[in-house]
Amino acid sequence: MTGKIAIVGAGPSGCYLAQALLKADPTLEVDVLDALPVPYGLLRYGVAADHQGTKGIARQFERVFTRQGARFHGNIDVGRDMPLETLREGFDAVVLAAGLSGDRSLGIPGDTLPGIVGSGALTRALNEHPAAEALPELGPEPMIIGGGNVAMDILRLLSKTPAELAGSDLGPGPTEWLARQRFRKITLVSRSPLAAARFDPAMLKEIVRLSGIALEISDSQPVPPDLLAEHVPGALPVLLNFATVPTSIAPAAQGLDVTVEGSAGPRVLQASAIVTAIGFDHAGGLDRAGLLRECGAATRLAPGLYATGWFANGPSGAIPKARADAQTVAARLLAELRPDPARPGAALLASHEAKVDFSHWERIDARERAAATADRCRRKLTLTEILDMKDMDA
Repeated sequence: MTGKIAIVGAGPSGCYLAQALLKADPTLEVDVLDALPVPYGLLRYGVAADHQGTKGIARQFERVFTRQGARFHGNIDVGRDMPLETLREGFDAVVLAAGLSGDRSLGIPGDTLPGIVGSGALTRALNEHPAAEALPELGPEPMIIGGGNVAMDILRLLSKTPAELAGSDLGPGPTEWLARQRFRKITLVSRSPLAAARFDPAMLKEIVRLSGIALEISDSQPVPPDLLAEHVPGALPVLLNFATVPTSIAPAAQGLDVTVEGSAGPRVLQASAIVTAIGFDHAGGLDRAGLLRECGAATRLAPGLYATGWFANGPSGAIPKARADAQTVAARLLAELRPDPARPGAALLASHEAKVDFSHWERIDARERAAATADRCRRKLTLTEILDMKDMDA
């Protein structure tokens, strides 16, 4: 008897789960739903535009749909377009893999002042997410608060020369925005000392290798010699402050004053704008907090209802952890699966006329690659262009 499984979220967590389920049992019917009309979630809209090696993971996810038999249903927002309970009634098991998209606040006085933007919002805008807000003007001396991979992604993108962005999928709008910023200085503030920083060491090495910056690192301990840079006339000063805790933000004549506490005591740093990069919360149309509170468990929320990735565990761990989590959830789900032939499965989704399937995505992907300029790998279509293509195919 064939089991019918719905996965909510077509990002890395959802795709890795579909891959693991179908590898274990190729007879399963696996349907992957996403609020967006295109798959891959974080890979497409959250990974930095210049990290095409990471975005290339999408190639193995393509095989989940083209060879392993998973079905993609884009443009269906579970929790808004379809109640979660309706989905649960139609499938033998439902797995929530929707990820987290909201930026966590700093939790200090002044953290809601104008001129403060979350890294998630900024990254989505740079990646041309359909729901992204307009790119903010950061002014001449922006500050990034955070010490993880996302903070380093933002720092690297803001610090690169136009030539160093070649081969990325940064679109025309974000490219023009970067050229318009005219930074005089970029500052990063991280609570952790350098030795305990949460970012991958390779991230810092990428920044050290950038050609147009003058890097200065402040830490509670001596800085390793290989991270010390010679002064280059005309280079963009990039100041990394480790073991430095922001305690408050206040408006100032030229932007914002950030009071920080470090090994030398309190001091005030100036910034024209602030990008926060301290984690994420919020799961779209689904009440993640309520579900976890009611169920008291992160992986198995209720009979036939599971969660994986950030939805289950919070915003910790990179893409490899999503794969490991998916394999764990797949094993438990399959051990507990009790197929019911009366459940409609994919037939439940047939009435959603606005949904986009994987064949539509393949045409979108081909068109984006064909539209790329010589120094880019693709030119992302807007939501209107994507849906217009879908309507023409209908």
